[in-house]
Amino acid sequence: MAVRMRLTRVGGKKNPIWRIVVADQRSPRDGRIIETVGQYNPQTEPSSITVNGDRARHWLERGAQPTDQVRKLLRTQGVS
Repeated sequence: MAVRMRLTRVGGKKNPIWRIVVADQRSPRDGRIIETVGQYNPQTEPSSITVNGDRARHWLERGAQPTDQVRKLLRTQGVS
């Protein structure tokens, strides 16, 4: 099973809030997930990013591949 760290959308219409999740790469964007490791809200000024660094490192050490956007978010939080 190939595991990927990616964003899944939550929030209302025209009010996106994104969760950073660990999921099987074959599942759909808002489908089944393994674990939620953080949250990203681009609506606030400045954008708010919360990441559970321990769990994110845990999944990265076990081979989870972050998407480009998640990689940028993790880098701004000092996780990756």
